[in-house]
Amino acid sequence: MKHNGYNEISGRNGDGSHTLRPAFRCAVYCRKSTDENMDNDFNSLVAQREAALSFIKSQSHENWIAIPDNYDDGGFSGSTTDRPALQRLLQDVEAGKIDKILIYKLDRLSRSLLDFTKLIEFLEQKKVSLISVTQSFDTSTSMGRLTLNILLSFAQFEREITIERIKDKMGSARKKGKYIGGKPILGYDADPDKKILVINPEEAKLVRYIFKRFVQKIPLIRLANELNEKGYKTKCWKSRKGKVHGGISWNKCSVFRLLKNHTYAGMVYYKGKQYKAEHLPIIDITLWNEAQAVFSENSHARGNQARSKTPALLRGIIRCGHHDAAMVPTYTRKNGKIYRYYLCTHAIKQGYEKCPTRLLPAGTAEKAVVDKIRGIFRSPEIIQETFKSAIKASTSRLEEIERIVPREEESLRELQSEADRLMDVKNIKPGHVPFLVHERLKNFGIEIENKRSEIEKLKNEKNHLESDCFNEGDVKNALESIDKLWDELFPDEQARVVNLLVERAVVYQNNLDLFIRADGMENLIKDLTVKKGNENASGKTANC
Repeated sequence: MKHNGYNEISGRNGDGSHTLRPAFRCAVYCRKSTDENMDNDFNSLVAQREAALSFIKSQSHENWIAIPDNYDDGGFSGSTTDRPALQRLLQDVEAGKIDKILIYKLDRLSRSLLDFTKLIEFLEQKKVSLISVTQSFDTSTSMGRLTLNILLSFAQFEREITIERIKDKMGSARKKGKYIGGKPILGYDADPDKKILVINPEEAKLVRYIFKRFVQKIPLIRLANELNEKGYKTKCWKSRKGKVHGGISWNKCSVFRLLKNHTYAGMVYYKGKQYKAEHLPIIDITLWNEAQAVFSENSHARGNQARSKTPALLRGIIRCGHHDAAMVPTYTRKNGKIYRYYLCTHAIKQGYEKCPTRLLPAGTAEKAVVDKIRGIFRSPEIIQETFKSAIKASTSRLEEIERIVPREEESLRELQSEADRLMDVKNIKPGHVPFLVHERLKNFGIEIENKRSEIEKLKNEKNHLESDCFNEGDVKNALESIDKLWDELFPDEQARVVNLLVERAVVYQNNLDLFIRADGMENLIKDLTVKKGNENASGKTANC
């Protein structure tokens, strides 16, 4: 028989009548972290399933029935919920095919307190209870939920302790120079039996070649291009899942990482210290030291510092349109004179021949941007739209402040009344303020002071907005003044105006696209009129 999707079983009552009772469909979930010796210990999938099935059988008088589907995750960690059998189980719960889930032990389902909490919430929503065979709890009861929370806390604690031990063990192995796994590197292959790195003769030749070329002061980008021209690729390897990684072209970063890898010199680098490795080195220590000395001689850090002091009007704004890459300021010095440029970061990594714009004279780029901005300053249509937008924003903010201030003042009066009631002389004797009352009064004092400060700021902003009214002529004059005096502005002032107005400048080989900020002109006008107001504070008033 069927009733609301549940199988029903007939039971005899005391008076001889029969009552139809629903059967509870029970799913068994089993998990083991590794797939080794899966049938040798108490955590084996078979042992877990047999224990759970026996428990279900013992509850046959309550109409518990084991469903035939198996939900077994062999070789999966309990640290995440990304497990195929568990996901299939949750899908069946969502579909309403399960009433109870049985597990051998709490940590078989999850070792993460956060994940377990989410799973329990999901099961509660679906009215599915969770039962542990060996820990005697059932989430359908309040005591079971309490027990669950306690056990979960210990399970997570155990997992964190295990993680710390693994980290300590790996750290100890690193200090002994042992190979502990990781992404394969060019020149070595991992021996899974001896758990050590062994030299790959063909790849080792390439590693030595790269080091020898670098100590000849060959720039990284040129060295990368040289490797690509000769048809060399980065290390190619397969993951355990069979996915192919690496085997790609060289660039500046990949060459840099290889030249900085201590493994090639037969060393292990751990927490800022070097340890002698078990594996054989590919290069000798002399060649390693020579390569690192070249890096030390490199004036890259000093160049960065000098570039940061060099004026760069479009810093953080200009981009290469061909590769959607940022362009960074750089310079060169010739005959005592500095020549500034904007350099495409894609060209830095992949080579100059890869980018049509690559190195752009800073003066040319900045002039093109400034000319477009000054053209905006002279446009009557833009001036009119800017004025309308600024007036609208100012009016809107004034109306908002006028709504907020009365509410804040009422809130202040309520706080003051509460403080006054607390200090009623009928309740407190002079000089005998109880500690708790004293603390509450102190907190009231802080709240009142903060509220007063808030109201004062709002009123000052309102006065500022009312006094700084300006007309379309003011906007036109302000923009014309910038246009006329642009060449006399300090570099910092020019950069401030550009940053207020320009969102980005995208450069192509033959043209430039300028993207203006939506509120750029409005912010610029506000800034200019505030300054004008400050300069005329001696008595002049703005025209409204």
